[in-house]
Amino acid sequence: MGYPDLRSFLSDLGDDLLRIDEVFAPRFEIAALLRALGSDDPAVLFTRVAGYPGARVAGNLIGSRRRMARALDTSPDRLAATYLERKALGLAPVGFRGAAPVREVVHRSPEDLAALLPILTHYEKDAAPFITSGVVLCRDPVTGQRGMGIHRMMFKGGRRLGVFLANPPLSVFHANAEKAGRPLEVAVALGVDPATLVAAVVKSAPQGPDKMEIAGSLRREPVALVKAETVDVQVPAHAEAIIEARVLPGVRETEGPFGENTGYYFSNVSPVMEVSAVTHRRDFIYPGLCPWTADVDMLLSLAAGAELLGQLRGLVGGVVDLELIGGTIGFSAVIAVHGCPRHEVRRLIHLALNLDRRLKSVTVVDDDVDIRDPREVSWALATRYQPERDTIVIGGTEGYVIDPSASGQGSAKIGFAATRGEGPAFDKVTIPETAMARAQALLARLRG
Repeated sequence: MGYPDLRSFLSDLGDDLLRIDEVFAPRFEIAALLRALGSDDPAVLFTRVAGYPGARVAGNLIGSRRRMARALDTSPDRLAATYLERKALGLAPVGFRGAAPVREVVHRSPEDLAALLPILTHYEKDAAPFITSGVVLCRDPVTGQRGMGIHRMMFKGGRRLGVFLANPPLSVFHANAEKAGRPLEVAVALGVDPATLVAAVVKSAPQGPDKMEIAGSLRREPVALVKAETVDVQVPAHAEAIIEARVLPGVRETEGPFGENTGYYFSNVSPVMEVSAVTHRRDFIYPGLCPWTADVDMLLSLAAGAELLGQLRGLVGGVVDLELIGGTIGFSAVIAVHGCPRHEVRRLIHLALNLDRRLKSVTVVDDDVDIRDPREVSWALATRYQPERDTIVIGGTEGYVIDPSASGQGSAKIGFAATRGEGPAFDKVTIPETAMARAQALLARLRG
């Protein structure tokens, strides 16, 4: 079974969790440490947050394949397969009976949200503190359909938050509420279990399970929900904290600048929400997700990369694996294939670039190349790719909203076919497995 909440996941990490007992400030200091971590570093729990004696902050939660695999109770080499197998099943949430942990402390009509929650300020030119991993929950006022997604929120002072609603379904729900002249009631879950966090960013088909059902299937246990205090929204009973609010109809204000996952600052004119209540657990854990870090890479790799892999496998024979390149927020990918003729590789490139609107470049290699090793991918490009013959460019495509290079002028996409040619001239050099096994065993002893 999966983890019912964030704290049970953290308690199970052992040496893969670094506890920071020194006092760290939510303004820049916590983000600086999270930014310094890489994909091989442990998760971090800040136990003393300046100005917030009753709170802790956790970060780099799923910044590695080993922690993501632990979160889903699988192995690193089966992450994509596990995701695809479970996602389609759907496991409906259940009602929580009794006193919900997330309601241990209740603040109705709080005067200052920042006095209750250690909202982080990440980058030097950020206009304000931003909530970066809040799972926004609501229902379509027209159809009643449940929706959830991760949307950044800017603290604007007092009880107000600016919310960047660029993606469906929540952008559609908000538009429907505005057409009726009504506020959109929402709840923001902070500090959810890892499977629910992953489910919040997946693409869910209208005819398939919704995201809360996907969360249940990923963790192999239904998510327990309870009705919020002041809005008509069901929320995870085991979240660390909940912000209840209403997105105001017809109101737009500047939101940003904010250091986005692109590695650049981004501003927008966005809707505004007014907070009606905050509930949380005692000694709650605030989720600190620093943009443009390994934590974001891993989240997108599973939720977006595995989704695209599943689609491509159904369309092109021989697709083996796919990796979204770290630091590109899903703009660049490498795909491994087996036995694909060159014309099928070209078709695969066209399909990949059209299926995912974020994807700007894709490189296709054979499965004798480790797609998670930049050295090997570069080797394939250097020795199996010819620019004039193996480059595909698609112009006139829609630009992604946070891509600064596409601002106001659309975008173009490019593909590189770096698969091997015919004959033994393209056989990759290898060392016998017995010799490699002995070498690796010796290195493991020396390092351990």
